[in-house]
Amino acid sequence: MTTDFDQPVVREHSCSVKFDARKAVFGREDVIPVWVADMDFAAPEAVTQVLKARAEHPVYGYTLFPDSLYQSMMDWFAARHGWHIEREWILMAPGVVPSLHAACMAYAQPGEGVIIQPPVYPPFFSSVRQSGRQVIENPLLQDDRTGQYRMDLHHLEQCAARPEAKILMFCSPHNPVGRVWSEAELQAVLDIARRYQLVVISDEIHCDLTFRDKPAHRILATLAAPDDALVTAVAPSKSFNMPGLGLSALVIPDAQRRKAMKAVFDSMHLPQCNPFSVAGFEAGYRHGAEWLDQLMTYLQANRDYVVQQVTDRLPGLRVSVPEGTYLMWLDCRELALDDVGLKRFFVQEAGVGMNPGISFGEPGSGFMRLNIGCPRAVLEQVLTRIEMALAQRLA
Repeated sequence: MTTDFDQPVVREHSCSVKFDARKAVFGREDVIPVWVADMDFAAPEAVTQVLKARAEHPVYGYTLFPDSLYQSMMDWFAARHGWHIEREWILMAPGVVPSLHAACMAYAQPGEGVIIQPPVYPPFFSSVRQSGRQVIENPLLQDDRTGQYRMDLHHLEQCAARPEAKILMFCSPHNPVGRVWSEAELQAVLDIARRYQLVVISDEIHCDLTFRDKPAHRILATLAAPDDALVTAVAPSKSFNMPGLGLSALVIPDAQRRKAMKAVFDSMHLPQCNPFSVAGFEAGYRHGAEWLDQLMTYLQANRDYVVQQVTDRLPGLRVSVPEGTYLMWLDCRELALDDVGLKRFFVQEAGVGMNPGISFGEPGSGFMRLNIGCPRAVLEQVLTRIEMALAQRLA
């Protein structure tokens, strides 16, 4: 079945954060929302049909995680990523963000350190701070010529050597800069973690969203030794556009670390198993491959369109070509605006709602994150609005 990703889906008045929170977030309801990391595309038809079938059973009671759910995930990662997961390694979780909080509580004591690599997804900061742990920043380095990012491995080793450092919270593929880390980079991370006995929490929720013209994503666990302290967070939510169902999984080969994570979840009575999230999770992994392949073709065309249009039409803005995710990292520093002024420009003058780069940490100052998971016509409107606003400033 061919999916028409150009077909608009009306999301207003569906309790959508992306659309229905515009007034609260941006101060006006008429911005084009290209911020929150969900897509404006209908989920795979197979997922919708499975959810409809489950809804037809009129009792929505407490629900088990069936064996078939685990098997769907194991089959997906074996076929798609060459990663062979054992059933007992899997711990179901109520989302990746709660898992980040739980990991801080499970593997570090209050006041101990968690290394993160900004600019990075804001919950990496909040999960550490709100759990009473200490953020240790290992900022990414950007090539001024290409805009491409890399890890500062020398500084990472210095961070890891600090006696309070207990965890490395790792984002792969990286949100927001779109890097798909090379095998050499991943090996270096594992080597450092081994030397300093760090637990690595590898957030790989975007692992299926990589572009065919860029290096393939390598699951960190496929390079790890059996005794490496590694927790991998995955979910079908980004892959098949169903993050609102709120179910993810942690893969933890070590029994003691798995027990420690489960104890944190149990202490908060998490997760309560939702019958719809179970049905959607399994349906995505069992039936979503063809839809996902078509999606990535469409997103790649969107990505290339944005790169070309920014280069040709938007003076003062630059963008590098992401290797993965449906997020693009706009470098707006040549506009010479502070972060408050930058947000004001895009919201008030251009009428476009994006994520301010500063929310991803200090290294994100002067940047904006653009979500390209939408029909091409929406991106055309976004870029036209920005072009007109820039012209007004230069007039």
